[in-house]
Amino acid sequence: MSRIAKQPVEIPNGVEINIKDNLISFKGPKGEMSMDVHSTVNVNKDDKTINVEVKEKNSAMAGTMRALIYNNVIGVSQGYEKKLNLVGVGYKAEVKNNQLHLALGFSHPVVYDYEKAIDIKTPTPTEIIISGISKQRVGQIAAEIRAFRPPEPYKGKGVKYSDENIIRKEAKKK
Repeated sequence: MSRIAKQPVEIPNGVEINIKDNLISFKGPKGEMSMDVHSTVNVNKDDKTINVEVKEKNSAMAGTMRALIYNNVIGVSQGYEKKLNLVGVGYKAEVKNNQLHLALGFSHPVVYDYEKAIDIKTPTPTEIIISGISKQRVGQIAAEIRAFRPPEPYKGKGVKYSDENIIRKEAKKK
């Protein structure tokens, strides 16, 4: 069993967890979600912890299941957030009725539709904040928005994560 799978998952106050057969449901102040448990793994709940145990020998899914359970517990209690910055002259973003409208230097505006479970805010025209309870969905949406115009290495223009460090290249010499 992996070192990650051996660690118990702490259940914070305000989070309710129910285990039925191969389904775990999480309910917290930010929302509720559920996930399936892999068939090679047993999940046990104590008062304030959840433990992952291996049914079969050499189950590689134990660490993965423990990490997914931990991510869901954090998601329903605190939520996840990703910040994107737009770098470039005339680059801007705004949210209108569940659509993110982006001006990224193309001849047309880029319109990105997103689901109601995810919340996207634009505090300034060059900043996008994506938040939600699913770590996977928040990261996926951030990656999809970044993929419209990834940062280029010469001037650094494009959509970048706020904590991303772009390695700059030197311009061609004459």
